Amino acid sequence: MSTPDLEFSHVGIHVRDMDTMVGFYQRVLGLVLTDRGHLPGRELAFMSRNPKEHHQVVLVSGRTGAEDDKVINQISFRVASLERLQEMFGWLQLESGPSRFRAIDHGNAWTLYFHDPEGNRLELFVDTPWYVQQPRSEPLDLTEPADRIRARTQAWCRADPSFASAQAWQADLKARIEQGMGGSHVGR
Repeated sequence: MSTPDLEFSHVGIHVRDMDTMVGFYQRVLGLVLTDRGHLPGRELAFMSRNPKEHHQVVLVSGRTGAEDDKVINQISFRVASLERLQEMFGWLQLESGPSRFRAIDHGNAWTLYFHDPEGNRLELFVDTPWYVQQPRSEPLDLTEPADRIRARTQAWCRADPSFASAQAWQADLKARIEQGMGGSHVGR
């Protein structure tokens, strides 16, 4: 396989005090809170300054240990298409080193999480044309045909009350960024 065509996207950071950290990133870097919610055992806050990016920083509760402990949750890279994500999944399984593969359908993105040889979590993902409030975590089988994955994702997204097209959601975020609104996302 040739060199992967990846684009750096966002970083995840483990935090101790979610409210303090959200406030800091809003005040100091001007990030807008795009979504906030819970998955089992953790709270997540998604933040961005780019209307085309649901999040550029994701804050994840659960930081433990000393002040100098590792805090990076993940390093994320965008791929060009669902088919390319599927191709890379197959290729990575043949490589020595990657481990702990986990494919997730977030509604707004199809994602493959895995760990590098030293245990750092990486994410490869492709955006979908839809938005649903985050965090969402639905099972994803990257061995299924891409058209079947698209149809299933679109169906459950459209059934969600927070559903919007990615384009409409991006226009709303752009307006909020231009207005300097650092507040939380209001459901549709």
